[in-house]
Amino acid sequence: MFIDTHVHLNNEQYNEDLDQVIERAFENNVKEMVVIGFDRPTIERALELAEQYDFIYAAIGWHPVDAIDCTDEDLAWIEKLATEHNKVVAIGETGLDYHWDKSPKDVQEEIFRKQIQLAKRVKLPIIIHNREATGDCVRMLMEEHAEEVGGVMHSFSASVEIAEVIIEKLNFYVGLGGPVTFKNAKTPKKVAAEIPLERIILETDAPFLAPHPNRGKRNEPSYIPLIAAEIAQLRGIAVEEVERVTTENAHRFYNIK
Repeated sequence: MFIDTHVHLNNEQYNEDLDQVIERAFENNVKEMVVIGFDRPTIERALELAEQYDFIYAAIGWHPVDAIDCTDEDLAWIEKLATEHNKVVAIGETGLDYHWDKSPKDVQEEIFRKQIQLAKRVKLPIIIHNREATGDCVRMLMEEHAEEVGGVMHSFSASVEIAEVIIEKLNFYVGLGGPVTFKNAKTPKKVAAEIPLERIILETDAPFLAPHPNRGKRNEPSYIPLIAAEIAQLRGIAVEEVERVTTENAHRFYNIK
């Protein structure tokens, strides 16, 4: 089976047809999902879904775009939930986003570092959002010794060389999703072809970043096999091997039994 390691089923785009979305996922052999919370409303909804469905798990953190809105009380609340809720499998998504200009860089850095430290206290891996901030992101992860808990670079878009650094130095995984299927996405394709398969996990980031041939439409977990098929083709291996290894990777990363 497949696991969608990063999905936003807590997004309002699924309010009307969530049961059908889940049904389509199961029809396509996507039988486990990790729903990502990144502020108070989305964290609360992620936990609701994790409690409602045996096959859904939650990750909880604070998104860098909204770092300016994050308080110490918010972080204490996240830490309490991570300690008490047995379906919480990671801290995040957190990280750095230099594309949007809502939160100043110094505020993003403070909230990011605090969440790395939080993850180490609760002994959970970290889900990293990185947009146009790769150098700073990797540097801060190293300075905070994130390798003690490990993590994943979600929607990885950097080079093979950066992938090798985070794998070797930080004990990280690489999250690959819809962009690897885009026709002109040379760098994601190169990463998918060259880094160890044992360090790749599959994600949709749904409802965003739908893979080809559904690009531009609402994404959903049922599209995970399209991502796996592209990676299999790029590596010259059977899609069943991608399915098996990436699922094993995800279970190991999230400590899902």
